[in-house]
Amino acid sequence: MEIAQQALLRDAMRRLNLTRDGLAERIGARRRALDTWILPSDSSEFRAMPEVARRFVLEIMSRAATEAEQTQSVYTDENPPLTTFGPGRHLLSVEQFSRDAVEDLFHLADVMQPIARRQKTTRVLEGAVLANLFFEASTRTRVSFGAAFCRLGGSVCDTTGFTFSSMAKGESIYDTSRVISGYVDAIVVRHPEQGSVAEFAQATNVPVVNGGDGPGEHPSQALLDLYTIQREFSRLGKLVDGAHIALVGDLKYGRTVHSLIKLLALYRGLRFTLVSPASLQMPTAITDRVSRQGHRVEVVHALGEQLRGADVVYATRIQKERLTGEAIEAEAPALQINLAAVHAWCKPDVVIMHPLPRDSRPGAHDLGTDLNHDPRLAIFRQTDNGIPVRMAIFATLLGVGSLVPHAMRDVAWTPPSRIGPDDSPTHSY
Repeated sequence: MEIAQQALLRDAMRRLNLTRDGLAERIGARRRALDTWILPSDSSEFRAMPEVARRFVLEIMSRAATEAEQTQSVYTDENPPLTTFGPGRHLLSVEQFSRDAVEDLFHLADVMQPIARRQKTTRVLEGAVLANLFFEASTRTRVSFGAAFCRLGGSVCDTTGFTFSSMAKGESIYDTSRVISGYVDAIVVRHPEQGSVAEFAQATNVPVVNGGDGPGEHPSQALLDLYTIQREFSRLGKLVDGAHIALVGDLKYGRTVHSLIKLLALYRGLRFTLVSPASLQMPTAITDRVSRQGHRVEVVHALGEQLRGADVVYATRIQKERLTGEAIEAEAPALQINLAAVHAWCKPDVVIMHPLPRDSRPGAHDLGTDLNHDPRLAIFRQTDNGIPVRMAIFATLLGVGSLVPHAMRDVAWTPPSRIGPDDSPTHSY
């Protein structure tokens, strides 16, 4: 079926570590033909892949699966993964992932794309209930998790803030988790204290997903960020291996970059440029670890020539709610990624990202709104990708991933032709 065709080709590029040009050459097809095979099925230029080509791709992938060099993990016997990610497990940290596990999840996210884009629907989680427990402010993460669960056929119960929870009455994390697990089939938790989500997980046998634990981690955000990078690179003919990634802003308290740099470190030969005020540098425990894994890490305190050649510029908001006396006001303007900075230092094909929310008020010195109509800005494609990735997370944790391709139906309503007005056709495949 068409969905499987697109998912197969994307998976082949990831597993074989090939660009589109590389895959076309490997299977003896023209690049233009491959482009039409990987287009969305509703595109006027979409073409079905010949069966002989499909069989050849499957054969190549089968042979490659036995070659150890096709995957890389940072784990050794002395440094095992936190817990393998899979059915019935929790998702607490990106440290649970090997590169193979990431590719498996992204293959499932590719399968979810037609559902996320409102072309198909499924009921594989019909009857299942998700508890969204957000003890810290959130809009897009909370709604994204809820929408992902609902698009799989489940239902969602939300709670936001300490004021509206029993924790305001002194209830412990253990009691809250134990009680809620008697009501629902999965739990997403956001909490302002690092390590708190792991406490929730210790008190329950239903899957718990870390939606952000203070300055700790945000694993689902890092996964959707990497998924976005891969999709953008597919369009641009690049690979994650050997990429130059610039992380800019609050790297001390920005949990999204803590998770993302750990996840990117599963790949080979990356160069990281870390740009932040001196008081908001990336924790040395993380940078030392990434360096030991064979990557180049450069720490600077102002935007400039170091951004030349960057394939991705990932901006982050100053986490003012977590500051503990750091003086950053005078340094903040020098860290703003805006149109002038991009024109001055960045490549024409740079991918500009941000985990959102960004502070768009005058003088905030966050990611500039003057980039809103620049095609290099990927922040809205990034948020759109959160739905299929989080759907894949839920489908994996609840063990229904294999059912989804066979349980899709056309939607009964009239879906939008594109998710947003700036969602151009070139970015939808």
